[in-house]
Amino acid sequence: MSCRAVIFDLDGVLTDTAIYHFYAWKALADKLGIAFDEHDNEQLKGVDRLGSLRWILQKGGVSLSSADESRLMQQKNAHYLQLIDHITPDNLYPGVQPLFTALRQSGIKIGLASASKNAAFVVERLGIAAQFDYIADANKVINSKPDPEVFLLAAKGLGVAPPHCIGVEDAQAGIEAINRAGMKAIAIGDAAVLNGALKIYPDVAAITLTDLLNV
Repeated sequence: MSCRAVIFDLDGVLTDTAIYHFYAWKALADKLGIAFDEHDNEQLKGVDRLGSLRWILQKGGVSLSSADESRLMQQKNAHYLQLIDHITPDNLYPGVQPLFTALRQSGIKIGLASASKNAAFVVERLGIAAQFDYIADANKVINSKPDPEVFLLAAKGLGVAPPHCIGVEDAQAGIEAINRAGMKAIAIGDAAVLNGALKIYPDVAAITLTDLLNV
């Protein structure tokens, strides 16, 4: 069996927390007098917290000290945590649980590779934390996607060599990270805007175990 582990991104793949990130970043941008909309938010997919803040600051032509950046990131995160506190298992995308069950029954390990520092909290709220064999998130790595560090850490934690791992992502930066890690990339989203994945699906519900075994 070539596929021994599947490593999932979180936001946009297993659930939609991107909307809450958008609300929190927009509130912060509004305070700073920087225009920020849904299109801008798309540019932050797969980008870590500091990188996202600096993208917004650069858009507004604002330069801040590291201390001020830290303060703003704390404010944004506190707002985001308030928003996601209402997440329940009902927020899990359709198809996730059946796919996880099929992977388990086939002896394929399940990992998480998220750019979010709140990934563990979110999967707990979704009721799927115990189903992951290893969780790698922004708390455990230095470099954010498209650097492959978070996917390589997940593979190491799972005890599976990268060539035997499949990564599932919805962001271009994530797809690049998977490929740079030496894994096989599967994407969820629009084939017109995502490049570098072996297969692209409209959502996780469209992915079958057979698909993964044949990548």
